[in-house]
Amino acid sequence: MTRPNQRIRKPSKRALLPHWMALILTPVLFLLAHVAVPRELSLLSTRHGWAHGRPGRRNLLALILIGIGAAGISWCARLHVVASPGSFEMEHTPRYLLVRGPYQFTRNPMYLSGMAIWLGWVLFYGSVAVCVGLVVVWGSVIFLVVPWEERELEARFGEAYLQYKHTVPRWLGKTRR
Repeated sequence: MTRPNQRIRKPSKRALLPHWMALILTPVLFLLAHVAVPRELSLLSTRHGWAHGRPGRRNLLALILIGIGAAGISWCARLHVVASPGSFEMEHTPRYLLVRGPYQFTRNPMYLSGMAIWLGWVLFYGSVAVCVGLVVVWGSVIFLVVPWEERELEARFGEAYLQYKHTVPRWLGKTRR
């Protein structure tokens, strides 16, 4: 029974995870999305540049791109953990606006890093199926995820986000002035 003067709180749409749990879940989800899925896709088509079940030298060079992408995601994840003291918010739009680290060069460093990893897997496996997976992921990010996120960030942060949006490019390159 509720009292007439007592507010009824709506359940929050966000989940708060302790940092230790986020530090366990993040690598697991990362490995699934950026390692297991490309590997499984690579089994669906011929692996170009491979001989006797092993990658060729050119294919191995792609591991550099994968490492750079993984480092970028790690850097961004660290910034997010530091920006949310006490617990990590599992929410579509965070309650903080990151504008330092890689976010001072591009508004989407995590997506760029993820695409670098996927491109690395395309080159490593030499697989048309992984390339199709990259195109699907890239298209989803470009046409669905980023525009939605930008609308949410603009609604939450208003002028602060608009200022950031007009000084930092969406991807790497020229800024809009």
